[in-house]
Amino acid sequence: MSDSDLFRLYSERILALAADMPKTAPLPHVTNSATRRAPLCGSTITVDLLVEKGVVTDYAQDIRACALGQASAAIFGAMVVGRTKEQIVILRDQLRAMLKGGPVPDAPFGEYEVLTAAREYPNRHGSIMLAPEATITALDAADLPST
Repeated sequence: MSDSDLFRLYSERILALAADMPKTAPLPHVTNSATRRAPLCGSTITVDLLVEKGVVTDYAQDIRACALGQASAAIFGAMVVGRTKEQIVILRDQLRAMLKGGPVPDAPFGEYEVLTAAREYPNRHGSIMLAPEATITALDAADLPST
């Protein structure tokens, strides 16, 4: 990877998102929790959820990842409260498609546009996908319906 590729990949906006991680304080009450690991890079995330009537009402995350994974978790953490499992599954699928060349995810997750440069680095995709995938795993463990 050249220096110009690294600069483009780790833009100022990505680094700013990674540095300003929301939802890191532990929750006083947790409905369910999940930990995921990206096998190619070793990035990990643990998410804790409070879910009421199928809606995420609170969220906490502990992520150990590269700046791309952290930026993704920051975008996700800022918008996940108030979402249903179905909405998170849609986001996950849209994000995966974006990383393969598709459009940016729908609002309120449009800020993922900042990670379009990561399309060329498939070894980073697992880290970018951690937050939504861990949240879906936690929701699945809670045996919540997707609709």
